[in-house]
Amino acid sequence: MDLCAHVHGELVIRPRQRVAVPCGFKMAMPTGYEAQIRPRSGLGLKHGISMPNAPGTIDADYRGEISVLLINHGDEDFVIRRGDRIAQMIINKIERIDFQHVKDLPKSQRGDAGFGSTGLAQEKNLDKLGNI
Repeated sequence: MDLCAHVHGELVIRPRQRVAVPCGFKMAMPTGYEAQIRPRSGLGLKHGISMPNAPGTIDADYRGEISVLLINHGDEDFVIRRGDRIAQMIINKIERIDFQHVKDLPKSQRGDAGFGSTGLAQEKNLDKLGNI
C-alpha cells in the first residue's frame, strides 16, 4: 500500500537533509508478521528522494505512529504536502529461527565470494556449455 504524508502545511526537505515524515496512523500486526517500508521509485528518479534505512522495518509489537525516514539526495529543496504519497508498505509473514553456533559451515558452490559475485557460478556453467 502507498503511505501518505500526514503533515500540517508543507514540510521542506533541504538537500542532504533527513526527516521523519508522519503518516497519521498506528497499527497492530499479529505476532509473526512485519511491515517493510520501501522508497517510491518515482521520487528517487525525479527528485532524489529516498530512504536512508531502506527497507525500514516495523515489528509486530510496535504501537506508535508510522513514520517514514526520507533523505533528499537531490540539489533542490523538496516540498511534501499532506496526502502526498511518500513510500510503500508491504506486510510479510516472517519465520523465527533458532541460531546455532557451529564450528564449520557446509560447503556451497559460491563459497565465500562476496560483493559482485552473485551469478558467477551460472556464468562458469554457461562457459562450460560452449556455443550451442
